[in-house]
Amino acid sequence: MLESLVADALALVPEGTPGSPARVVLGLTGAPAAGKSTLARYLVHAVDEHSGPGTAGYLPMDGYHLSNAQLDRLGRRNRKGAPDTFDAHGYLAMVRRLLTETGNPVYVPDYDRRLHEPIAAQHVVEPHTRLVVTEGNYLAGDEEPWAGVRGLLAELWYVETDDQVRERRLHRRQMAGGASASAAQEWVERSDRPNGELVKGLRDNCTRVVRVNGVPRLRSRDRYSAR
Repeated sequence: MLESLVADALALVPEGTPGSPARVVLGLTGAPAAGKSTLARYLVHAVDEHSGPGTAGYLPMDGYHLSNAQLDRLGRRNRKGAPDTFDAHGYLAMVRRLLTETGNPVYVPDYDRRLHEPIAAQHVVEPHTRLVVTEGNYLAGDEEPWAGVRGLLAELWYVETDDQVRERRLHRRQMAGGASASAAQEWVERSDRPNGELVKGLRDNCTRVVRVNGVPRLRSRDRYSAR
């Protein structure tokens, strides 16, 4: 299955012939902890291994989390991860920018789970990058501005994983970030679970559904050939 997904991603890479797009964007969506970021990073790595460094780039939607200071100002810190706790307009603008701005490097943010904050310019999409893999919970959303994302994507894959597996991952994720076992469980039930139910309701908006087990986790220096 993983090999066929890599082949399908490679098939999206523009050929560079006159009239073909300079760059396309593949989207991965799914409920929290479905494995979107792991798969996205692997696809970027595999495309680069096949077609040369920098052929693929990575855009994580999580880089557009609002900062904790902004969430505190809005009174939404306790629902961090809900659709309105992201700079959705900024993310949409970046997708548009990546499709049109191919004459210079474009720096994109990510999210640091140790700091619990977005980090600017964590990744770079080079001018010669032809495929950008982007992933996030709300790429299939029906509400604006999320609804504007789908029309920009070459394809949108829904990454599906059993809820019990996802919630175990979410619990471990919270504990790795410093939460106690009880606090981690409370967060999953209060925030991650309702966010997941919302995302699951958007499944039919996607091009296809993929279920992948055992995606290799890359070492940090191997994740991106263009940084």
